[in-house]
Amino acid sequence: MLGNRFPNIKIIESGVKQLNSKEHCILTEDGNQHIYKKLCLCAGAKPKLICEGNPYVLGIRDTDSAQEFQKQLTKAKRIMIIGNGGIALELVYEIEGCEVIWAIKDKAIGNTFFDAGAAEFLTSKLIAEKPEAKIAQKRTRYTTEGRKKEAQTKANAGNTGSALGPDWHEGLDLKGTKEFSHKIHIETMCEVKKIYLQEEFRISKKKSLTFPRDHHNQLVIADKEIWPVYVELTNEKIYGCDFIVSATGVTPNTEPFLCGNNFDVAKDGGLKVDDHMHTSLPDIYAAGDICTASWQPSPVWQQMRLWTQARQMGWYAAKCMAAASAGESTDMDFSFELFAHVTKFFNYKVVLLGKYNAQGLGLDHELILRCTKGQEYIKAVLQNGRMMGAVLIGETDLEETFENLILNQMNLSAYGEDLLDPNIDIEDYFD
Repeated sequence: MLGNRFPNIKIIESGVKQLNSKEHCILTEDGNQHIYKKLCLCAGAKPKLICEGNPYVLGIRDTDSAQEFQKQLTKAKRIMIIGNGGIALELVYEIEGCEVIWAIKDKAIGNTFFDAGAAEFLTSKLIAEKPEAKIAQKRTRYTTEGRKKEAQTKANAGNTGSALGPDWHEGLDLKGTKEFSHKIHIETMCEVKKIYLQEEFRISKKKSLTFPRDHHNQLVIADKEIWPVYVELTNEKIYGCDFIVSATGVTPNTEPFLCGNNFDVAKDGGLKVDDHMHTSLPDIYAAGDICTASWQPSPVWQQMRLWTQARQMGWYAAKCMAAASAGESTDMDFSFELFAHVTKFFNYKVVLLGKYNAQGLGLDHELILRCTKGQEYIKAVLQNGRMMGAVLIGETDLEETFENLILNQMNLSAYGEDLLDPNIDIEDYFD
């Protein structure tokens, strides 16, 4: 499609075998060589699978694996989800007709996005029955074109497809075999200790547990049912299930580019880039999950490996490359001034702004909260009377006001708790 629309774009469908940065040359798996003037690496990240090569462990990283997951789910009575990031959060809410055991290593759900208060607000929604109308999305939606699936040849079976994007489960019917809506049990503060296949488990003579019926009655009942796979958690509990979803984050996909090239690599495994998305090697840029922002960031921006941020980086990297080729200078893009992420969890609109979890602020900050159960959760993070970040869950209509208050760093000390008084229209007041 892009090739047809823009005759200056040449598309090569092949994996990269090797990068020779000294010669400005790339070797592809189809045996060809490509010389470049400037290069941008946008190879994204790979899922950290809890266990490689186990047919009962599914990673959900791209559009293809999401469809494979949907297919497996249609036959499932119980699944286990490991991980506490965005994909795990969306999955546990979207799945119906299947028991879900969700194992997280933290005290509360979604700790990359929320504090314990927001997690508590959302958890009550998770346990409730679900048949409510979905909220409308008021932003551009990103879905893949409905192309016919080509048969996956051996050559490309291991390759990752396009990243999921924010609307990945739209159009996927995530339904198991049972007739109920939600049945979720959360095991906190634990990780996977061991995974047993059916026969291994039988030989081990260990006992697995049934699905806990309620949260208060801690009666432990051994499971009579025989499952294809069993998971032993570090809290000593064992559950059987049809399959396991590994949603434990990603690592930058740098492997084919590192050999023989002296890149500066960050602690998290990403290629370090400066404020023009330039790596440490001449004429090589990087954008998205593969890179680590290594410039002095704005005090209210931080990198997160999110689809929206990868898209902004790609757009800005293109601008920087074009400017460098023309010998012009370019200013830092405005999208790196303030961290802003809009998403949807448990059918609530969720807006995260700036240092929304007081990241890097130490103890020198205060929080102002407003919570209406089942409706909205608002948290403002202030330092020296100035707003540094916010979490908005629900239809609060405060995102633009808060965005401006963070950007203009107005001193809000005089307002104190009144800043979130529901009887005061602060949107109108600060307009």
